[in-house]
Amino acid sequence: MREHWTLDPEIVFLNHGSFGACPREVLAHQSELRARMEREPVCFFVHQLEPLWNEARERVAAFVGARPEDMGFVRNATSGVNAVLRSLRFEPGDQLLCTDHGYNACKNVLDFVAARWGAEVVVAKLPWPVPAPEAITRAIEGAVTPRTRLALIDHVTSPTGLVLPIAEIVRALDARGVDVLVDGAHAPGMLPLDVEAIGAAWYTANFHKWTCAPKGAAMLWARADRQAELHPAVISHGFNSGRPRKRLLEELDWTGTDDPTPALCVPKAIDVVGRIGGGWDAIRARNRSLALRGRDLLAEALAVEPPAPDEVIGALAALPLPDGDGAPPSSALYADPLQVALFERHRVEVPIPPWPRPPHRLVRISAFLHNDEADYHALATALRKELSGG
Repeated sequence: MREHWTLDPEIVFLNHGSFGACPREVLAHQSELRARMEREPVCFFVHQLEPLWNEARERVAAFVGARPEDMGFVRNATSGVNAVLRSLRFEPGDQLLCTDHGYNACKNVLDFVAARWGAEVVVAKLPWPVPAPEAITRAIEGAVTPRTRLALIDHVTSPTGLVLPIAEIVRALDARGVDVLVDGAHAPGMLPLDVEAIGAAWYTANFHKWTCAPKGAAMLWARADRQAELHPAVISHGFNSGRPRKRLLEELDWTGTDDPTPALCVPKAIDVVGRIGGGWDAIRARNRSLALRGRDLLAEALAVEPPAPDEVIGALAALPLPDGDGAPPSSALYADPLQVALFERHRVEVPIPPWPRPPHRLVRISAFLHNDEADYHALATALRKELSGG
């Protein structure tokens, strides 16, 4: 299936989870939309864009299990996290909860907001290795105190690739009076989604990853009772618009001049990838099966036990590696020297995330339609060589 993507054929690409990969047909559709925009930019932005937003929102809402009037598009899930956390007011001593498997960028937003209000960030330590999904919920519940105001919880964890039992976590925290903001960056396309049924206060997610839309396509959903206080991270014309239109949509749909084509392409990505893969149920099943097979191959090659049960694996899987030498990464996005070596010497693209901080580290594999079992054999061979000093 790799012919549907523009991926370099010389690279073993096992990092779909970081930035995704957009199919040729979707990129062509984006080019057509951009050409339409540039032929008459004023007409496009002033008259044509709102109907296009509404049409895309209808399709995307159906894909994720939400009402279209409760969601809008943002550039990425980090923008969605910023929008929620920077819209809220806190009191000195309030606690904001997250987990030690969370995404660093979003933890930074928590730290920034907490410092502004005199609040405190509390980090729940999840079990690793994971004995069972219910142990995750118990660990998060155990970190809640009477001062906990909000929890930022990943649906799929970034460094460890765990699919958390998010609906159960939300129910448990709701019973304690704690609102939950779900960072669903990896969820659309990887998991069957019913955002409404999860019941969180807010849910943000990317479409450039497992849905394969162009970069810059994400969503922010808010439960009806949490919409009045919500504003985008960038305030623009919609803030004081007097139009007879829902304020949430007025604000999210326009945050200044930008390229809207990534989000407008999400319905095309849903259709194209669904057709390529034989339907989204089949895609999710194939990716998960391949991720489990790849994990088992690597575990055997590294002589380690898989650190998480099969039921918390989606299309990502992480395994422990021997500690590094503590050398700093070459990028703020993490680029362990081993990751650089795997790419430069073996043409294997795979992330080596820190765990919980250098020199401890993991290897995290992805599985998507453009991957096959040979990719994981290539990674196993490359890792053995690098870790043995060969």
